[in-house]
Amino acid sequence: MLSKEFFLKNEYKPFFMNEEQKTIESTELENQTQSEEAPSTSEINPTPELAQAEASVENPVENPTEAASSEEQPTEEFDWEEFETGLKKFTSEKKAEITTLYEKTIGKIEEHDVVKGKIVAKTEREVIVDIGGKSEGVISLNEFRYNPDLKVGDEVEVMIDRREDKNGQLVLSHRKARALKAWDRVNEAYNNDEVVQGFIKCKTRGGMIVDIFGIEAFLPGSQIDVRPIKDYDAYVEKTMDFKIVKINHEFKNVVVSHKALIEADLEEQKREIISKLEKGQVLEGVVKNITSYGVFIDLGGIDGLIHITDLSWSRINHPSEVVEMDQKLNVVILDFDEAKTRIQLGLKQLTPHPWDSLDPNLKPGDRVKGKVVVLADYGAFVEIIPGVEGLIHVSEMSWSNHLRSAQDFVKIGDEVEAVILTLDREERKMSLGMKQLTPDPWADIETKYPVGSIHEGQVRNFTNFGVFVELEEGIDGLVHISDLSWTRKIKHPSDFTHIGAKLKVVVLEIDKENRRLSLGHKQVTENPWDVYETLLEEGSVLSARITEMVEGGANAIIENIGLEAFVPKRHMAKADGTHLKIDEVADFKVIEFNKDQRRIVLSHTDLVKAAEAEANEKAAKSTKDAVKRIQSKVEKTTLGDLEVLSQLKADLEKKEDK
Repeated sequence: MLSKEFFLKNEYKPFFMNEEQKTIESTELENQTQSEEAPSTSEINPTPELAQAEASVENPVENPTEAASSEEQPTEEFDWEEFETGLKKFTSEKKAEITTLYEKTIGKIEEHDVVKGKIVAKTEREVIVDIGGKSEGVISLNEFRYNPDLKVGDEVEVMIDRREDKNGQLVLSHRKARALKAWDRVNEAYNNDEVVQGFIKCKTRGGMIVDIFGIEAFLPGSQIDVRPIKDYDAYVEKTMDFKIVKINHEFKNVVVSHKALIEADLEEQKREIISKLEKGQVLEGVVKNITSYGVFIDLGGIDGLIHITDLSWSRINHPSEVVEMDQKLNVVILDFDEAKTRIQLGLKQLTPHPWDSLDPNLKPGDRVKGKVVVLADYGAFVEIIPGVEGLIHVSEMSWSNHLRSAQDFVKIGDEVEAVILTLDREERKMSLGMKQLTPDPWADIETKYPVGSIHEGQVRNFTNFGVFVELEEGIDGLVHISDLSWTRKIKHPSDFTHIGAKLKVVVLEIDKENRRLSLGHKQVTENPWDVYETLLEEGSVLSARITEMVEGGANAIIENIGLEAFVPKRHMAKADGTHLKIDEVADFKVIEFNKDQRRIVLSHTDLVKAAEAEANEKAAKSTKDAVKRIQSKVEKTTLGDLEVLSQLKADLEKKEDK
């Protein structure tokens, strides 16, 4: 690479030299020219060294030792640059002086330093920046995309990437300079709550990528504007102001928001507007947003909410039934919170209340017609006229005491007729009834269902203590669990019958005032215990089957009668010592019968003991008869018989001796 001295000696003026440099170069060249015109002393009077060298060439050295001694003498430092160029214009001191003057004009720069430069030219693709060096640097215009207002004369920070490339050109980078100082700037802006300018590079999942001081920051979609953004592409390659809202120092992530700046401005506007508001004031607004619970109205810098219940005096399912987006309408201020900048608006309040136009002659007992607009488990709301509703409670839909859901009687949209039960114009409340349109079945209950009469009803419900039987719509009676059967002991009504079953009952008692009816099922038949009293006397024996084990014994069903009896545990022992088991049939003895308490107690063990006693008695009698027969045979035995036996014994003994 050619040096600065080469350019000076050859009078080469690079295009990148400034005026000051050119002036210094011209002065130096003039001095050089004057010195060249005057002959040097060395040319007129040769130096001793030169004379000696010439002499050595003409007269070769005869003594090698002398030659070696002369070679070892010190000489001046050899200048290769001078040797290569063949020029010797300046002394080393002069060259150092010129170099120092030259470097002062361009300043001292080092690679990777960040310095300030001045834009001296700008093209469609590049920017020329002067940092006071030997040459200007060329930077791509893409590095300044964040600043569309960039112009010639602006000062910018750049990093010296390379002092010279292969073409001797200075290499600068604005992007690297920004990145080097960007993180400090970001932290400073975040700590000082400053507003920063950023360039939106592109969109990404959930938001946008923004260039802030050369760092890529994330702009969430929800933080672009106070209103929902549908077209993100419209913001790409735009420069906007942002507020840094979050920094992750570990991963060096930055989150920015443009919405925060808008909200800050809006909050100030809101406070100014809300300070001038008054309750009852009517304002014009524009429908900004519609939700399921209400409508947001833009009042010109501040939003207010019309709740769905304040849109119309009539019931509506959705606000879109009354208003539409961007619709202009007048609203009234119902309330506002200056601290929270919340405004509650109303639309229906601008029209008279429908209750004010209700027929003044309406009174309780009158019949009205309307449409079912709301259904709930507890009742139905019927709209008499638009904005005026009455409630029909489910208990007023039927004379039946079995409360059901209102959906069992009516559905939304049904036209129904009802009787006004209560009417409160001040509270604007009305209760209605449907069952009052039909006669009250309890009015002539004693005539239709006298005590002792037998009827058939339907089982409607169970309780632990009985069964509710419906005789007709609106008339129910209770059959107590003790009145279900004469013979069976029932633990729960579901063991005896089921919901929806038909059941014959007898009217036992009527309480018209409290609308209560006492019924009985077992009373339909005669009391069998009058007959059982003669059949099941104590001591009688009968057959029964064990049905279940209970505490202290077991329950048994008497065969052919179906009557339930109790067998104590000590009376369940069989002849073999074991006890009776479930579903085992055996004979029992009645040891207790109580008609009033309907109690029968049986015993199987008593029969076993009786049988054993009888068997023992028979065995004793049989033994006595056997003894008498043996005694009579002994008396008939003769002496001859004894002699024969003696002879037979003697013969046997003789055979044994042989």
